[in-house]
Amino acid sequence: MTEMALTADHLIVIGRGKLIADTSVDDFVARASQKVVVVRSPELERLRTELNIPGVSFADAERGALEVHGLTAEQVGEAAAGAGIALHELTPQQASLEEAFMNLTRDELEFAAEEEAVA
Repeated sequence: MTEMALTADHLIVIGRGKLIADTSVDDFVARASQKVVVVRSPELERLRTELNIPGVSFADAERGALEVHGLTAEQVGEAAAGAGIALHELTPQQASLEEAFMNLTRDELEFAAEEEAVA
């Protein structure tokens, strides 16, 4: 999948005899990606308060950063700018092509390993 992500422009994905996707690689990955943004700021707690609205959640990330779930990078950046909060990093997170493929085709698997029953 890594090589395909680097060389392909367009994907056609078929599962169980039906067309799942006929789109660009970028659109395919974007469709499978959730809204997650990594933010680094000297005022993370203030930013967390500013972004604390329904549908938004937070997780601590590496090196003192904050993961914001449920908003785009543009929405986080606009909110920070409106509140006068300096940002040192604003990075949208996207699924890899492999993650996108597994996510979008999980219901179309024809053959899958069965879980062994635990007695």
